[in-house]
Amino acid sequence: MPSSPTEILLPHRPTDTPPPAAVTDSEHHGLFAALRAVPDPRDPRGRRYPLVSVLAVAVCAVLAGACTFAAIADWVRDLDRTAWARLGFTDRVPAATTVWRLLIRVDAQALSTVLASWLLARTTPVTRSGRRWRLVIAVDGKVVRGARLADGRQIHLLSAYDTSTGVVLAQVQIAAKSNEIPAFTPLLRLVAAQLGSLTDVLVVADALHAQTGHAEYLAAAGGHLMVTVKANRPTTFAQLKAVPWAQVPVGARTRDTGHGRTETRTVKAVTVATPGGLGFPYAQQAVRITRTRTVKGRTSRETAYLTVSLPAGQARPADLGTWARAEWHIENRLHYVRDVTLREDAHHARTGNGPAVFATLRNTAVGYHRSNGEPNIARATRRANRRSTDLIDAVTRSYPTTQ
Repeated sequence: MPSSPTEILLPHRPTDTPPPAAVTDSEHHGLFAALRAVPDPRDPRGRRYPLVSVLAVAVCAVLAGACTFAAIADWVRDLDRTAWARLGFTDRVPAATTVWRLLIRVDAQALSTVLASWLLARTTPVTRSGRRWRLVIAVDGKVVRGARLADGRQIHLLSAYDTSTGVVLAQVQIAAKSNEIPAFTPLLRLVAAQLGSLTDVLVVADALHAQTGHAEYLAAAGGHLMVTVKANRPTTFAQLKAVPWAQVPVGARTRDTGHGRTETRTVKAVTVATPGGLGFPYAQQAVRITRTRTVKGRTSRETAYLTVSLPAGQARPADLGTWARAEWHIENRLHYVRDVTLREDAHHARTGNGPAVFATLRNTAVGYHRSNGEPNIARATRRANRRSTDLIDAVTRSYPTTQ
């Protein structure tokens, strides 16, 4: 039996077996070097396991499909001694309780920033195609349904998602008795810190973020905003609906078929030239997107109105249609995967920073596999779990690699 319930010991190795090689300095330039920037919340006395090793285990385990703190501990326990040494352990690894106690105390914001920087450093830069290409960041919030704080409140997180790479650039937790609106600017400040600036960056968001302050902040930072407008801005919404759309020619039309449905999207856009504009700061174009969907012979139609702070010369109707769909990437390619593949809503993490930390780990797993060109995250996590040695090798290297 182990002398302590917080550690697991393997049987003694034969005396003629050489000890496994430890992780070298060159290999530490990968994930390990990045994780050194995360503050250690523990008292310096009695630290049994290096923080970077425990965090690296958490990252690798979630990349391999671990969905709970216990699953993280199980993943590292099942590795051999060589893998333990490469992760910074010797003859013992932390048990589930130790992993849990440490991760719920880690600064979730610092961990999110560090892991986003690591992913960006290893991601191949996106090739710009065409003079109107621009970086599009989708902003959206998500409630972690399985997690509740001591007072019963659910955890609400706001994320900024790079639609070109699949990397979550920043994530913040919504304060108690608040909503996403006050968290928007702090989130974009974190994005600006990751990217260096917001110059020429386009942020797409839902109607909740059709806020004057958001538009003014982005304009001052050199960025642009594209938002859906609904009844929460009644004056602007009425102005958009009052545009003589029947006289505006169709700018772009796309048709998609799949999953038993056919969907046609028609985009119309017009430059706002009336005195006073649309009553929304920096709005350059009024946009109407009509979605016609046919499922099993039944046809439905939905109309969305948007504004964008880019002029027509920099944002053609085809571009606007593409960017409007990019807003859904954060829902379909991130939040849905976190819920269904990585089982976020079924995970009852309720203590300390646990919910936000695990959400960051899930974001990292999705971003890592997306940056490796994986279209199916479930299949990618299964492969990573089968090839744990390859996974450890990949994340400890300082250059981009795929499995």
